[in-house]
Amino acid sequence: MASGLARFRLIPGRGLPAASLRAKRPKNGPVGALTSVRCVAIIPARGGSKGLPRKNLMSLGGAPLVVRTVRAALAAKRVDAVYVSTDDPAIAAAASDAGAEIIDRPAEIATDQASSESVLMHALDLIAAEGDPVDALVFLQCTSPFTTPDEIDACIDALGRDGASCAFTAIEDHGFLWGVSEDGSAFGVNHDHTASRRRRQDRAPEYRETGAVYAMDAAAFQAAGSRFCGKAVIVPVAGPAIEIDDARDMAVAEALAGTAPRAAIPANLKALIMDFDGVFTDDRVLVDETGREAVFASRSDGMGLNRLQKMTDLKLLILSKEPNPVVSARARKLKIEAIQGIDDKLPELDRWLARHGVSRAEAAYIGNDVNDLECMSAVGFPIAPGDARPEALRVAAYVTKAEGGRGALRELCEALIVALRR
Repeated sequence: MASGLARFRLIPGRGLPAASLRAKRPKNGPVGALTSVRCVAIIPARGGSKGLPRKNLMSLGGAPLVVRTVRAALAAKRVDAVYVSTDDPAIAAAASDAGAEIIDRPAEIATDQASSESVLMHALDLIAAEGDPVDALVFLQCTSPFTTPDEIDACIDALGRDGASCAFTAIEDHGFLWGVSEDGSAFGVNHDHTASRRRRQDRAPEYRETGAVYAMDAAAFQAAGSRFCGKAVIVPVAGPAIEIDDARDMAVAEALAGTAPRAAIPANLKALIMDFDGVFTDDRVLVDETGREAVFASRSDGMGLNRLQKMTDLKLLILSKEPNPVVSARARKLKIEAIQGIDDKLPELDRWLARHGVSRAEAAYIGNDVNDLECMSAVGFPIAPGDARPEALRVAAYVTKAEGGRGALRELCEALIVALRR
């Protein structure tokens, strides 16, 4: 890699402990017909894409494509570890920050001609060299940005059933495919074009690979050298099934991302509790030579909170782990109560709710990091900014498209106003 990291090296991700290769054990016991399975997800993401340069780092719905795929893999119940194989330092940094382990991909398998199988083989060899065997692997592609954790789990669950060595996601396709002969005439590929056209419901189901998820028995894959390493089974998915190869595909994905469903805002909400760092801010801090700290905040977020207070009866609280004058100053400016310097947030949250006669079920909490998980899991409506940690995204019922400190609160406030306006 251009970063100067040793080639053929596995680099622990920042989101996981360095010993995670040996420490992480299967989450849910049996997988399909296999038992005591250790399953890893491998995500190839090279930096030299040609059709859409740097596409793996292009943002969709508030996150780079590679990060979206890492988050889906981390949220899958059957996946024990997530690896991104890349030759690009920027991709490595983004994936590592999202919680993936990073595999430094050598140049000879980072070309246009290199197969995905060669990347998977290389990754498995490195993981095995760490001393922790792999029983099953899931091959995920960043160019399929709408992959869900459930789809990943379904493919893994299919392994071993009725002798299946591999499984892949596919969407039912009712299209009529045509080929062109040497003389230029068209002929039906999956239908007899010389016969009467059959109704869709009279045709046997046909499926098209989504290209998003492939699960394989690791030993069978290594023996065959192919993702189709024995009996293959289809895992039907509902879509959207899109692969991003060029700018037109990206435009379609952006349109689809804008219409993705989110949980409805409960009508019984009475309180909104907000973390500060990563919600009011972009989680960065400016420190001068004297140690004085400053942060960037969004005026648009402030306007949204002001409108929320005027147009709804929601009670508002800033609940922050960090004791900082910045929190107090921002809270005073916005006329919002703030409690800070709290290591154990949930008991403090419960006391505040009790004082205001609000139950946990009637509360919403927006947080972005692991220290918010307990509160997010306790309330009736957990929320996360679009760039939150994967752990927070997993438990969130509602995820904003905007990032923390960059409009997430404004987006949330406007949605709350629509749902709860007096």
